[in-house]
Amino acid sequence: MEEVVVNSGDTAWMLISTGLVVLMIPGLALFYGGMVRVKSVLNMMMMSFGALAVVFVVWIAFGFSMVFGDSVGGRGLIGDIGQFTFLNGLDNSAALIGTIPAAVFIAFQGIFAAITVALISGSIADRAKFGAWMVFAGIWATVVYFPVAHWVFAFDNFVAETGGWIANDLGALDFAGGTAVHINAGAAGLALAIILGKRVGFGKIPMRPHSLPLVMLGAALLWFGWFGFNAGSAVGSNGTAGLALLNTIGATTAAVLSWLLVEKIRDGHATSLGAASGVVAGLVAITPACAAVNASGALIIGVIAGALCALSVGLKFKLGYDDSLDVVAVHLVGGIVGTVMIGFVGVDVGLFNGGGTEQLVKQVVGAGAVLAYSFIATLIIGKLIDLTIGFRITHDQEIAGIDLAVHAERAYELSDNSQGSVFGISKGA
Repeated sequence: MEEVVVNSGDTAWMLISTGLVVLMIPGLALFYGGMVRVKSVLNMMMMSFGALAVVFVVWIAFGFSMVFGDSVGGRGLIGDIGQFTFLNGLDNSAALIGTIPAAVFIAFQGIFAAITVALISGSIADRAKFGAWMVFAGIWATVVYFPVAHWVFAFDNFVAETGGWIANDLGALDFAGGTAVHINAGAAGLALAIILGKRVGFGKIPMRPHSLPLVMLGAALLWFGWFGFNAGSAVGSNGTAGLALLNTIGATTAAVLSWLLVEKIRDGHATSLGAASGVVAGLVAITPACAAVNASGALIIGVIAGALCALSVGLKFKLGYDDSLDVVAVHLVGGIVGTVMIGFVGVDVGLFNGGGTEQLVKQVVGAGAVLAYSFIATLIIGKLIDLTIGFRITHDQEIAGIDLAVHAERAYELSDNSQGSVFGISKGA
């Protein structure tokens, strides 16, 4: 057997990709932070940074083992928590996974876990206790993300001998996380929005973004970081990474145009918030499909995702749930579009490319299984936290502003007078 040696080109690309995915955390913080009101921006950003801190620690302790360890009992449901506990020998310069150092792959996948949890926070903006959120982040990563990531990302004979059921038994395709990341986070966001209830004044008073430039900057950083997210999932510097990068640009640009067109027809205006949201919708949708479709397929996915995600934003008003920053409309809907569309436009496997319906059925089953598990498990986790330590801040704290109530800080100090106003809004606004 030929000895596997480290490939310096693959390693360099994966080091860069890991850095790009880390950049997505502050990108998401700015994107979400700009969309909330001025009295909530710091808390919103802290939820992203807090998720990274909690999840990466548990990732090193046992998360990596739960995702990439041998499937317990060979059933494809969960990795062996004891196999790589505290990385168990993988945290040295000699250990390899494929052609790259194990440490690089572990770090790359750990940030995936962290950003999946951070995405959920947008659904409960303005009203969740920070301490309860941190507890939720650790429990949800353990109970929901790690098992689902094992199903989707743990291929047989890659890190361990036996992996997850979606990747190996079902055969649904998910290159970089349409199911494990976006459908997973979107379903969880819906569950938490239901548990915490509506914000004070939801549907009655305007809750406009306090800084659209921050939203657009955050979207730009997410787009830049997403090249590491998608192209980095090739785990090497190769043609697959190049295809993923091309399709990521194509689908995202198509989604922006599609979202803006829906806005123009529906509302009479194409907005900067719509453009930024279209960016994220396109990125979400192409994530599972970026290595499974050609450039024209990526454009089709982007157009459909941009339109459907834009139209889905209004669902929360019709159905009566308060998904503050549209995690459901963008991540759940976008993730479903990208995952299912592989069954239509995937090269050689899609219905429109001579592949029949077999792959389409696999994609639907995989998406449905992750959605159902995440939603039900999150309802249970969220309700238990709410019943024990409480998940929501008080009515008065929410009115005064979660930044002041929870963190004793304000985002913008424009006056030395502590009783003064911020942008003309009093401390109690």
